[in-house]
Amino acid sequence: MTELPLTRVAASDAKQRHIRSAIRNTQSLAAIAHVTRDEDIAALTTLLSNPDISQPIYTLPDRIDHDSVASFIHQHLDERKRGEGLLMVSTDEHERAIAYYDIQVWPQWASCELGGAIDSDYQNTRQGSSGALQAFTWLFDVIGVDFICETAALDNVRTARLLDRIGFTYMGEINSKLPGGGLRPSRYWELTKNDWQGLQSKP
Repeated sequence: MTELPLTRVAASDAKQRHIRSAIRNTQSLAAIAHVTRDEDIAALTTLLSNPDISQPIYTLPDRIDHDSVASFIHQHLDERKRGEGLLMVSTDEHERAIAYYDIQVWPQWASCELGGAIDSDYQNTRQGSSGALQAFTWLFDVIGVDFICETAALDNVRTARLLDRIGFTYMGEINSKLPGGGLRPSRYWELTKNDWQGLQSKP
């Protein structure tokens, strides 16, 4: 198993405190998603019940149902209390979950991993790309991380193309630990705050 992140630069105590405080106190992700609560269990279960969405994502429970999604949400609420993770969901005007964002944070390294997915009805509309761009900026500017790492299954071409297009640096293949045990070969990318700011300044 490969421990994430691959790049590790020790963060100052002040930086770590800022990141943990930002995680504990955040309520929304750039106004496009909110922290998941028990009220979101049914909507998130419906979204993740689509195997086209959940199957490629190794961090999700092996079985998708009301109880497993409830446990998934509560696990992230505990991580939020420690300042080490967030689970956030976007909903439409009918309270239907249309996307979710799973953020694993390592304050000691001032880094994080952003996972998630968007409902198939909204794919190929650039809404997914727009949400990712907003999330990356928010993670750097509000949460205060210095770099973001990303993983994707070897056959997840959609995510690979998105990360390459955004400007992430491909670092090779790793083995990701599955929640239910075992390993999954994954592709791995990283993006620093300095590189992100440089990319955003280009026309």
